[in-house]
Amino acid sequence: MIAAPIMIAGLGGIMSERSGIVNIALEGIMLFGAFAAGAIVILFESFGWFSQAPWLSLIVAAIAGGIFSLILAVSTITFSADHTIAGTAVNLIAAGITIYFTQIIFNQQRTVAYKRGFRKMVVPYLSEIPLIGGFFRGVYPTIFVAVLLVLFIWFVLFKTPFGLRLRSCGENPHASASMGIDVIKTRYLAVFISGLLAGLAGGMIVLTVDTQFTISSIHGLGFISVAAVIFGKWNPFGLLGASLFFGLSQTIGIYANRIPLIQSLPTQLFSALPYALTVIALLVFSGKSVGPKAAGEIYDVSKR
Repeated sequence: MIAAPIMIAGLGGIMSERSGIVNIALEGIMLFGAFAAGAIVILFESFGWFSQAPWLSLIVAAIAGGIFSLILAVSTITFSADHTIAGTAVNLIAAGITIYFTQIIFNQQRTVAYKRGFRKMVVPYLSEIPLIGGFFRGVYPTIFVAVLLVLFIWFVLFKTPFGLRLRSCGENPHASASMGIDVIKTRYLAVFISGLLAGLAGGMIVLTVDTQFTISSIHGLGFISVAAVIFGKWNPFGLLGASLFFGLSQTIGIYANRIPLIQSLPTQLFSALPYALTVIALLVFSGKSVGPKAAGEIYDVSKR
């Protein structure tokens, strides 16, 4: 439930940072995508498209995230702004603009609750396997979308010429430019793809975990996705494991009061658990994780 959006947003972070653009704006882009999904699903349901509405809303969320991410792209690539400052600004803009439009459209600081989002499903055959069958009962279809995207992004990054060009821009952009690669165009495309994925992830949260969009819908999952990218060493398969780890910690925090051995402990402890584990994981693994060499550096075309 929680692992899928962390995974997909993390893939967006990988695409951006592999090209050399540090994207800590995942939180804000996810928030904007969540707003787009939460608002448009109401419109689709008004047309009577109840079964198609969640999937169509995800597409809209992805497009909204891609467009919104261009703020980060223009700031860092065209105007050479510091990546961290630009990402922070995008997060702040997202928080302000989403709550403003929610108030304008719905006359309250949340969208109207939708009638039908994604529903849990039982996977045929796999749910009947002894021991592990329980994992395939009551799962959202979005987790399979996330896993397929992990495979797809891995293939694009490591098995295609485009992926090679993108990774070279994140390692040595000047050498890439000397080989005829358009570094600026490649980075713009990478950030846009990053926005598509982060927007998609935000839409998933609203259409599975919540029943409507609020300013707290994302609740720090974008920052956890950034941590998952580092934890997974900028590799889609590493991210897969990191997302499952952080997703499990989030799930424990949500359902702790139903677990017999720990239900007597303070609920605040489990609410803080995912974020505490994020900090611990970063402290333990960030020093061992080596990201793209040129990530976060300002690219000056005039220099060689």
